[in-house]
Amino acid sequence: MALNEISIGNTVITENSPVFFIAEIGINHNGSLDIAKRLIDAAFACRWHAVKFQKRSPDICVPEHQKNVQRETPWGTMTYLEYRYKMEFGKNEFDYIDRYSKEKPIYWSASVWDMPSLLFMLEYDVPYIKIPSAKLVEADLLNEACRSGKVLIVSTGMSTIAEVDEAVNLLEKNSKGNYILMHTNSTYPTPPEEMNLNTIPYLKERYRCLIGYSGHEYDLEPTVIAVALGARVVERHITLDHNMWGSDHFASLEVHAADLLYKRVKDVDKILGKKEKLITKGEMKIKERLRG
Repeated sequence: MALNEISIGNTVITENSPVFFIAEIGINHNGSLDIAKRLIDAAFACRWHAVKFQKRSPDICVPEHQKNVQRETPWGTMTYLEYRYKMEFGKNEFDYIDRYSKEKPIYWSASVWDMPSLLFMLEYDVPYIKIPSAKLVEADLLNEACRSGKVLIVSTGMSTIAEVDEAVNLLEKNSKGNYILMHTNSTYPTPPEEMNLNTIPYLKERYRCLIGYSGHEYDLEPTVIAVALGARVVERHITLDHNMWGSDHFASLEVHAADLLYKRVKDVDKILGKKEKLITKGEMKIKERLRG
């Protein structure tokens, strides 16, 4: 049975704890360590708990038929494989990110897209490993991630319930329940009619584990609703500017929106209150005046 208490660093996540916020920088750094640093600063200033990047081995992750496709980029025309390498951070960049994040302090980690990338990330003392939706069905990657002993945050986008069942069975067997499932829709941006936020309580009931929400929508309201429905971890892409070059910026939160989302979410549990009918302190005075 999955754990109902997960520790990410010194932060304990339970059904009743404050929401844990992950700012998905992903590849929105556009290959620039300076932009990555500014996004880390922004997430920290907005009081988010963690930033997350993506780690790929382009030779493995780029399909053969796409490797030599020409692409227009800010650095000129190049093959898609060359572009992917241009966007990919390596050891020098992640060494800096590791040091800089610890100085803030803010947690950091990355989504791993292949086995070498997982092994690369395990060289760092990250508090969790993210398994992206595209890799939910890759048993070898999941098994190796389980063997690491790290908390696993696993996204479920574009997956059937049978595929999620199979992944959860593997996680239960090999990670000793040390995981969090993320409801997500992998369309960027996600239209309202495809969000299916009622899946959150469904996943919670089916797997009896902590559930989070990784949102790719334009707005803030769906994420607030996701928390009201039981999401204990929130992950949203962040950017310095929607108009920056790149595929993910348009469906990301600019810094002011990230700050607004934190403020809107933090009082959700207070507003929801308890699952019983109570006479509140404020009502007692009114009751005495109106009923005697």
